Amino acid sequence: MSSPRISLSSMAALTLLLPFLSLLLPATLSTSRHTALPNPINTGFQATLKHVDSGGNFTRFELLQRAIKRARKRVQRVHAKTSNVDIHAPIHPNEGDYLMDLSIGTPPLCYPAILDTGSDLTWTQCQPCRQCFDQPTPIFDPKNSPTFSKVDCSSNFCTELPGSICNQGTCEYFYGYGDGSYTNGFLATETFTFEDGPVPNLVFGCGFDNEGNFNGSAGLVGLGRGMLSLVSQLQEPKFSYCLPAFGDASATGKLLMGSQANSSHGSVKVTTPLIQNPSDPTFYYLSLQGISVGETLIPIKDPIKPDGSGGMIIDSGTTLTYLNESAFDQVKDEFSRQINLTAVSGEEPGLEVCYSLPSGVESIMVPKVVFHFEGSADLELPEENYLLTDVPSNTGCLVMHRSLGTSIFGNFQQQNMLVIYDLAEETISFEMGSVCDDDTL
Repeated sequence: MSSPRISLSSMAALTLLLPFLSLLLPATLSTSRHTALPNPINTGFQATLKHVDSGGNFTRFELLQRAIKRARKRVQRVHAKTSNVDIHAPIHPNEGDYLMDLSIGTPPLCYPAILDTGSDLTWTQCQPCRQCFDQPTPIFDPKNSPTFSKVDCSSNFCTELPGSICNQGTCEYFYGYGDGSYTNGFLATETFTFEDGPVPNLVFGCGFDNEGNFNGSAGLVGLGRGMLSLVSQLQEPKFSYCLPAFGDASATGKLLMGSQANSSHGSVKVTTPLIQNPSDPTFYYLSLQGISVGETLIPIKDPIKPDGSGGMIIDSGTTLTYLNESAFDQVKDEFSRQINLTAVSGEEPGLEVCYSLPSGVESIMVPKVVFHFEGSADLELPEENYLLTDVPSNTGCLVMHRSLGTSIFGNFQQQNMLVIYDLAEETISFEMGSVCDDDTL
């Protein structure tokens, strides 16, 4: 198969790094993913995902710089979480790039929250607030909601929550983050309202002492594998998301839950098993078998090791894809050989494989890139999902980086496709040809 040809005149539309959605909060210690609710949602719902920098009047490179800065801090924390080291207190990645609105309480009020597939607990800031960061909406006040109730210390949710303590009969939590951010509050139950109506008794964190940069949100939404995650509590074993095409900061994506998470009208769909890591049951792991650059197959063996390190996670909240050092060097060398352009130093930290683009030509030949996952799931990426280009500087960069720990399949590679998590079948599917703002999703 011939290499794809990328138009230089259209490169400006490909210049924004789609930031990463998230590993913000702690992993629970249980591998269970479902818990009984009186009225689970049976038909599903969808929510709009909005970029945290939308409306900020940033240039493309300013958005890129912000994304890479967040990615760098986030990846450091992913490696801390997935390495078996002696850590005396939980260190959890915060930072995230997509917001969804949560309707909390009775009557329901809307609060923007960062979406994160790498964490379990959903939380928001609460009154009375000893210390709170700025948020765009009034802070949730439990006194105004008759459906609010604190969780007892004997609750399974409390015992499953890392860092929880019993304070006068109620379950109190404290989560610290590697950059000094934290949230401290009570576990509680409350009614959350979705498209199909209210769902009572969802467990969430009511934070009365919070500090840090949470990117214009009021809190976080956890979609991890653990007992406390929104997926588990809603008893919806299937969810999906579509992240908009890279280069349009005003575009929106979608989160789809339950029956609405099914396949849309994409042209190509590949499915691979999800892998569980007993050392870190919150994250979603994939088995990467190899990467093809052009017609050259680079085999990759990076299984989860007995100590829980290694392997590859898929993360909606990390921008770049990170490969183990050996795999990255082979991909970099082969891609550079085939693209046959002059290498230049990356304009941004984290983009170390960059090339000088020729001037005065309409297009260049770009080697195709295919990720080979377990189960003969061959995911051929569009060139805009791995090559970042900037016309004014005549520079193009491969949006991948070396990892010193766990590999990560980042959201730059996931743009403009429907990513479907099926926890009943323990599979994940990538459906190409989706358009994120299409009403048929």
